[in-house]
Amino acid sequence: MATIANLTQKADGTLEGTLATLNVTAPIALVPNTRKAKDNEPDYRIISRKNGFELGAGWNRVSANSGADYISVSLSAPEFGTIYGNVAPAPGDDPSKKVIIWNPVN
Repeated sequence: MATIANLTQKADGTLEGTLATLNVTAPIALVPNTRKAKDNEPDYRIISRKNGFELGAGWNRVSANSGADYISVSLSAPEFGTIYGNVAPAPGDDPSKKVIIWNPVN
């Protein structure tokens, strides 16, 4: 499992940071979807902080193994195709620090 983003959670629930792969380094934000009207709509919109384009979405999930809450994300762009991942706590003791862990399709 590879870390592909480092994020900081803001007081308003937004997560901001940097997506970094071998080909791409970009500032991103996971913004709560305040207009969510249906259960299947995403809980977060993933936005490029460089140009404002939407790169993907995130859904709140609960781990079947541990019962812990997490965010499942999907990002897409011509530069890297589609990437799936999960938002998880970053190493260390700061609860505001998060990472996106790449979740390759089997």
